[in-house]
Amino acid sequence: MHAAGSRLVLQPAIISRLIRFGERRSLRGGLRISGGWVLFSVVSLFLAGGFPASAQRADTADSASATLAFQASNLPQEAAQNKGSSGAPLTLTLESALERARANAPQFNAAVMAAKLAHEDRIQARAALLPNVSATTQYLDTQGNGKTPNGRFVSNDGVHVYRAWGVAHEELSVNTLTGAAYRGASAAEAVAKANEEIARRGLQVTVTQAYYGLLVAQRKYAAAQQARDGAENVLKTSEEMEKQGQVAHSDVIKFQIQFNQQDQAFREANLAMGNARLNLAELLFPTFNQDFNLVDDMDTAQPLPSFEETEQLALKSNPELAAAAAALRQSNAAVLVARAAFFPTISLDVDYGIEANAFALRSRNVSMPDAGVLPNLGYFATAVLSVPVWDWGTHWSQLHQAEDRRAQAHLELTFAQRQALANLHAYYEEASTARSEVDLLRNSADLAVESLRLNTLRYRSGESTVLDLVDAQTTLTQAQGAYADGLARYRVALATLQTLTGSF
Repeated sequence: MHAAGSRLVLQPAIISRLIRFGERRSLRGGLRISGGWVLFSVVSLFLAGGFPASAQRADTADSASATLAFQASNLPQEAAQNKGSSGAPLTLTLESALERARANAPQFNAAVMAAKLAHEDRIQARAALLPNVSATTQYLDTQGNGKTPNGRFVSNDGVHVYRAWGVAHEELSVNTLTGAAYRGASAAEAVAKANEEIARRGLQVTVTQAYYGLLVAQRKYAAAQQARDGAENVLKTSEEMEKQGQVAHSDVIKFQIQFNQQDQAFREANLAMGNARLNLAELLFPTFNQDFNLVDDMDTAQPLPSFEETEQLALKSNPELAAAAAALRQSNAAVLVARAAFFPTISLDVDYGIEANAFALRSRNVSMPDAGVLPNLGYFATAVLSVPVWDWGTHWSQLHQAEDRRAQAHLELTFAQRQALANLHAYYEEASTARSEVDLLRNSADLAVESLRLNTLRYRSGESTVLDLVDAQTTLTQAQGAYADGLARYRVALATLQTLTGSF
């Protein structure tokens, strides 16, 4: 880099060194300054221009310090809020991650809220079957006529009338006697609870995928870092051997290409790990926070039960079958409600209290003063019979709708049964295959480590070619990644199978 007039001219070699410096600082566990940040800072200085040549080093140092201060001051405040009492990052297990996800997932909490509302609907439907009691108090002031003690309104027997009633009301219908509405509300609550369980198990699969996806990304990142460092060491060794005349320059070129490829794979692994952390953080925290660690338990997965045990669990605790069966019961109740509309309805009202010219238990009736003081407290009952006669086909249309919904619910139940059996076989085979492949993938990873060690020794002694060594390094990276993927696949397969069976 040198001054050209009042502008800065950047040499490619200096840019490359700055990028390499930022990456190495990131690998050593310090502040994460990527090569892109360093390049951005240098280009910003270049575009600003106007720096004297004597002040270039001081300005570069100030720019690096400003970049560090900027990144340190812009750490997310939520990270500090979500740390433990000791200030260390949170350490999460799969169970604690699931608990956090249940508290913060809007779709799951919507299913929980729907179940609560359905429970209240069932309580209200049960209360509608029972008599209800209410109390009312009225004062009726009627304009007098000046000649009789009665008022001008014939419905009142005096100018002043007081009413204080306790009213009991009950409606008797086919709907009330059969409890169809209550049964429909109970079935609706069962559907809501089954949907809540479906949402709970579905969330468990989502969190399991994100949790072990991050662990796989971390393992692949570590493997890519190891492969990159190994390629760099081999490249340096080949350069020294070339100077001593032990290898050809073509070997150095091949190792340089391998290093470039491993460096690119390392960058991609770092990006994938960052994206996986973002995906999991989005599920777990109410505020934006990436300052957490995970417990790596991928190597200690629970065993897979037999298919017979799994089938019995699926028959007992499959929420999708429970939801379909409850939906059919709900549609049956709706048909009963629609049919009940064709039958008469009887309404009973029993009123107990006073209706007198004085607000008292005993008083003189103004229309019959000679009768003396009479008791006011008493009752009267009203019975109303309502018979449906003509409604222009509304009740028939409602009945047809209910019957069509029942037919659809029956069809969905039979399909859910077939789908549950198919999914049970498919999910179990997936979990069984993933479990059997874990041991093979672990063995392949161990063999790849030994193969790389042996090929390295053979190459240094001149017994193998550069292609053998490069192929061994590539095989090791692929084997380690495949082993991590296999472990995560088995974990996700177990979580998917448990959507049908529940925990086992």
